[in-house]
Amino acid sequence: MKKKQLLIFILSVLILVIFNKVFLSTFTKTNSYFLRQEMVNTDEISPQRLFDRTWRVISKEYYEPSLNHQDWYRWKNRYQGKIKTQEDAKVAIDTMIASLDEPYTRFMTKKDFEELTTSITSKIYGIGVNIYSNSGKTEIFNVMPGTPADFAQLKQGDIITHVDGKDIAGMNVSEVANLVRGPENSVVELTILRDGKKFNKLIKRKEIKIKSVKSSILDNHIGYIKIVSFMSGTTPNEFIEALNNTKDTDSLIIDLRGNTGGLLDNAVFIADRFINQGKIVDIIYRNGYKKSIRARDEGIPLDKPVVVLVNGTSASASEILSGALKDAHKATLVGNKTFGKGLVQKVVPLPNSTGLNVTIARYLTPNGTDINKLGIKPDVEVGSDIDFLVENQPDVQLERAKEILTKK
Repeated sequence: MKKKQLLIFILSVLILVIFNKVFLSTFTKTNSYFLRQEMVNTDEISPQRLFDRTWRVISKEYYEPSLNHQDWYRWKNRYQGKIKTQEDAKVAIDTMIASLDEPYTRFMTKKDFEELTTSITSKIYGIGVNIYSNSGKTEIFNVMPGTPADFAQLKQGDIITHVDGKDIAGMNVSEVANLVRGPENSVVELTILRDGKKFNKLIKRKEIKIKSVKSSILDNHIGYIKIVSFMSGTTPNEFIEALNNTKDTDSLIIDLRGNTGGLLDNAVFIADRFINQGKIVDIIYRNGYKKSIRARDEGIPLDKPVVVLVNGTSASASEILSGALKDAHKATLVGNKTFGKGLVQKVVPLPNSTGLNVTIARYLTPNGTDINKLGIKPDVEVGSDIDFLVENQPDVQLERAKEILTKK
């Protein structure tokens, strides 16, 4: 399986569709963690004024004052009086943002903004499968138990060829997801290819209950907590539940592999469960002002051996947590070097129910390390980025983590 295909799978709930197109394209476009989520701005203004408002927000908020060493006024002058439609505004804004040569600042259409809000509130409507692109075909990777897809008897390995009669050949997974999703209780018809035979399935879309944190107890009394994403507003409560489920274990594995980030507050909350004093992360703003987010000295931190599993798709908030635990000597990092996403975004609501995800700062680990484009090197480097995805093969990273904790 090609790495790009794996990354598409990792970043996607796809048919569940909680993420927007940026989440579903490539890893370099992965959504970052946010300082806060604002309300939607429903004011209606002209496309020209929408462009001007976006231009002004970037000029004031962007973390790098030179805005990639260019005269920012040239963009305002270039499009003055030339933007007539919403599409004109989007093209002009996207072109302007591209000049920053930075992958995380992006304009969000009304649809994009709605989907971002959905990802945070965890209101997910779909059929309950994960899909990926396999040799140009849209294949089902996993069917979630108890979902409409499960009741429709879809299976791993099924190939989707048509959605509501539309041939999806040549479409990427994002485009397929856009066709499959829809309002709760609406029906979608899928044409499935299985073992050389085609058949149709009518499936009613439902709200899919997705947990961002999973837990279990492994052999040798080792607790295992998998954090799928930091995006959901329910992640802190789910993590506390996972800690309660593993409280009687002698040690703990926290698996951040494939976790591309989410909300800053979630990463800080979890780090705070292990660190009782000192810094968790430093945020460096445009004007050089440094804000240190420190652990709160509240209660007794967890005091047991911890291993954190990371790989090349552990990014953003995952790196906040793993960097904090590594620098505080609260955990051993095992796996592969992390992605290297050391920039902070802020979601700014714009009129016409649109929004801007703008990079406003960079961050440093507690020891003052800038990991942007560099990543965090694990204490024990073993295996590959795809080990945890390959079925019926030993997970060498997980096994090494168990070995380390058993010795401790």
